[in-house]
Amino acid sequence: MEHVKDQTAEVMARADALRDALIEDVMALVRIPTVVGHEGPGQEWIAERYRRLGLETHIVPVEFQAIKDHRAYCGWRADPAAYEGRPNVVGVLPGASEGSRARTLILNGHMDVVSAEPESQWTYGPWTPTIVDGRLYGRGANDMKAGLISNIYALRTILDAGLLPRGTVQLQSTIEEEAGGGGGVLALLVAGYRADAFIATEPCGHRIRIGNGGIMYFRVKVTGKTAHAGNAHLGVNAAVKAAPILLALSRLDEERARRHQGSPFADGSRGRACHLSVGSVRSGDWPSTVAGWAEIEARAGYLPGETRDDVRAEIERTCRAAVADDPWMRDHPPVIEWFGWDAEPWQEDQRDPFITTLQEAGRAVLGHSIETFSRTSGVDSRFPHYFGFPGVCFGHRGDNNHGVDEWTDLESVIQSTKVLARMIMDWCGVVPR
Repeated sequence: MEHVKDQTAEVMARADALRDALIEDVMALVRIPTVVGHEGPGQEWIAERYRRLGLETHIVPVEFQAIKDHRAYCGWRADPAAYEGRPNVVGVLPGASEGSRARTLILNGHMDVVSAEPESQWTYGPWTPTIVDGRLYGRGANDMKAGLISNIYALRTILDAGLLPRGTVQLQSTIEEEAGGGGGVLALLVAGYRADAFIATEPCGHRIRIGNGGIMYFRVKVTGKTAHAGNAHLGVNAAVKAAPILLALSRLDEERARRHQGSPFADGSRGRACHLSVGSVRSGDWPSTVAGWAEIEARAGYLPGETRDDVRAEIERTCRAAVADDPWMRDHPPVIEWFGWDAEPWQEDQRDPFITTLQEAGRAVLGHSIETFSRTSGVDSRFPHYFGFPGVCFGHRGDNNHGVDEWTDLESVIQSTKVLARMIMDWCGVVPR
């Protein structure tokens, strides 16, 4: 037992000694604009870091034909050409397994970030990482380049302490999480890059995210009849005909929120477990022309226990019922299309040994209990269950993700790195190098 304590203390000390190098690497990665669709330069950078660590480094192009029909696939543009020059990167440290099979682990992070526009509103500039009062500002600093770097340093601290994991550890840097993740984590899992457990080091405030909400995008198209505005009575205004649908969707949103009161997803999503949110409404193209078309685009969330087909059917019934008494709409019914994000909900069993081991690792490092939570958004930890092993998120603290002046708390990044290192030791085991 004393030997184990000595090993742990040495690994934690190495994490402290590497603090400045870790922060420099986060800043270096933030300087590379890796907006979704343009992750290539960042992937080249991180592949070199994996090589420096001595990992077997795999540059993995997306095999679109292998993923396009998977039930969990939703991707950026859903076009094979969209994946050119945007590979996933995997760094593999083979385990030094002794005796019985050792447990394996994936530490994952996504390279892509969302647009930083309007850049003029940033205090320091999104691609100019700046430290103020222990916070690192920059696009992707929190979501989630700090996590990508934590993964590297968690493994490095163990190696620098003269230890080697008994079970294989994979570091994964993936693409397009912000646009569905189909060409990222899903593509790697389909290609065979799997393990006994998966952690995406998203910013979770040192809590463990065990649940992901279901997400679907849909579009409602309404047809009208154009006419000159001076003879508007001869036309049919599609914007006006779409209005009852818009109001009906708002009522359905409120009804579904009431239906899911008390869900554990509410606790992790600021008090509400489920949303049907209209994101855009468009109609016509000229002020002096009666609008001949209108489109409503929206995002529907749903929870474990609901099915994709049932939720879609409810939304489609709602749209059609809203205009059922309109003679024009009976002859020109709304067209409902499903597109883009299509993620099924999932929640891990918080009693799973993997999750309890991560909780214990967090408690040992941070000195307090580690909570689990679920959230209505979708992240890459939803994919592993399709392949028979658990996936969660765990990571640092920060704020303003996707917004102006995104920041991450650097002390929490160091703490997360220590927890991840401890988790590797506890989950995979270690032996002297």
